[in-house]
Amino acid sequence: MNESAASKPQPVVVKKYANRRLYNTESSTYITLDNLAEMVRKDRDFVVYDAKSGEDITRGVLTQIIVEEEGKGNALLPTNFLRQLIGVYGSNVPNMLPRYFEQAMENFARQQETVRETMSKTLGPFMPPGMEEVGRKNMEMMERAMALFSPFYREGEEKQEAAAAPAPEAHEEIAGLRAEVERLQKELAALRGKTK
Repeated sequence: MNESAASKPQPVVVKKYANRRLYNTESSTYITLDNLAEMVRKDRDFVVYDAKSGEDITRGVLTQIIVEEEGKGNALLPTNFLRQLIGVYGSNVPNMLPRYFEQAMENFARQQETVRETMSKTLGPFMPPGMEEVGRKNMEMMERAMALFSPFYREGEEKQEAAAAPAPEAHEEIAGLRAEVERLQKELAALRGKTK
């Protein structure tokens, strides 16, 4: 067993009862979706099981958290994106989409960190007090968004991705998405070059 695996705590087991209450078995307390969202933000892994059937319902609960956050006015997902996402269900694309989302969010977070570091080095002496705090909050928001999407990818889905033969239109859509990511990466590289 390597050192990082040994130091990472086991996921918290949460049981969901028929009355929709969530029970944290680690702390022996009832908790809310807000508590679970805070655990995600603090990078504390958890799994949610249906108390009666024992079924793993983590994905559904994470989706509920996203719906709750969107309902509180923390709208992160544009309406057109939600429509497109719904349209993807029932096609061959869902087999590849979770991994693509995970990679896109990881790349986005890395790029945000690079931009933040560049801005801090370049404009740090000229920034008014408090702007560093605004940047930090923006980074936290991006990290939360990434954490909410990354649980949707599971190792077992790699096999499904490899076995699924995507439709020709899926190849075109993926090629278009990759081209857009490459274009954004080039723009970011050009911005980095200007700030040096």
